[in-house]
Amino acid sequence: MHADFRAGARDVLPVLLGVVPFAMVVGIAAIDAGLTPLQAIGMSAFVYAGSSQLAAIELLGESAPIAVVVFTAIIINLRMVMYSASIAPHFADYRRRTRAFLAYFLTDQAYALSLTAYESRTVESERWYYLGVATPISVVWMICTALGVVLGAGIPDSWGLSFAVPLVFLAILVPVMKERPRTVAALVSGAIAVLLAGAPFNLGLPTGAVVGIIAGLLTEVVRNR
Repeated sequence: MHADFRAGARDVLPVLLGVVPFAMVVGIAAIDAGLTPLQAIGMSAFVYAGSSQLAAIELLGESAPIAVVVFTAIIINLRMVMYSASIAPHFADYRRRTRAFLAYFLTDQAYALSLTAYESRTVESERWYYLGVATPISVVWMICTALGVVLGAGIPDSWGLSFAVPLVFLAILVPVMKERPRTVAALVSGAIAVLLAGAPFNLGLPTGAVVGIIAGLLTEVVRNR
């Protein structure tokens, strides 16, 4: 096994402590919203994006129009476009099909940990380190989603599993807020989402994401002038 793969797998271990309850929450929420076990597990395999899955599941449970569900999921996942553009130079020498394979495993956690390692120049093979981080996340995500589906309502609310969701994102957000555009984007999107928390069909979340992205881009433009 490649040394950088082992390094990535080692670095991601603390993050997995948050991924476990996050994935279980997604599985439980999917069943509670009326999805079949196959649909719930398939959603984790094909969508593979926890925050947008939770938002879509909540909207489906509220019988929101499909257009609203799809739009919300797309808006929340727009950050992946920025992640891809940011990390792409590190994979530029690989063939297109290799890059497409690596793209499937792109998550908030894989991006944050990999980019931090790349910027510190402690990695020889960027691809192997990325896979070392991303593979355990993928395996744990699928297994724990299935656990959530199987256990369902059998897990008491007193366990507070849903509290792990914001903790996961805070754990990966804070270390990467080193530059002003990232910090502005995070603060603006969070503030808008909180202000619009009571909006119909949970539209405060995608609205906050869009406004935050715009704020971050404007900050980048002003900084580069």
